[in-house]
Amino acid sequence: MELWVDHLLHLLALPKFGLGALFLVSFVSATLLPLGSEPALFGLLKLNPDLFWPAIVVATLGNTLGGAVSWAMGLGSHQVVDNYRHSSTHLKALDWLERLGPKACLLSWLPLVGDPLCAVAGWLRLPFWPCLGYMAIGKLLRYVVMTVFLLWLFPGVIGG
Repeated sequence: MELWVDHLLHLLALPKFGLGALFLVSFVSATLLPLGSEPALFGLLKLNPDLFWPAIVVATLGNTLGGAVSWAMGLGSHQVVDNYRHSSTHLKALDWLERLGPKACLLSWLPLVGDPLCAVAGWLRLPFWPCLGYMAIGKLLRYVVMTVFLLWLFPGVIGG
């Protein structure tokens, strides 16, 4: 079993496969499934430090497209959720999102609330392309800040 895990890790560490795996993990983690892409990004960069910007771009792209899927899921579920619309907390949250508009998608990087926020943006029928743009900006900033912080926190592995 350990040999299989070693082989898989070696395969995923290769730039040819590592970026693809990072894209997939980043994509899935932006949906409503509970998965984090930062460990995959950090691990790839520890093994391939020269891939810093390509990995950041791939993770951002995968995570943004996953956010777009969440947006589409929210749009599709609009009819189902209409019946739940009358609670006061729900009305306040909807009012806040409607006032902010697509800019609210800048917060898509937040843990726990970011991915559902993308779905709610679709449910509210906020414009897709502006939402996608704000999602991409928020997710790019998160990946850059988190990766730089982790590389600063664990400096000894890169280049050594």
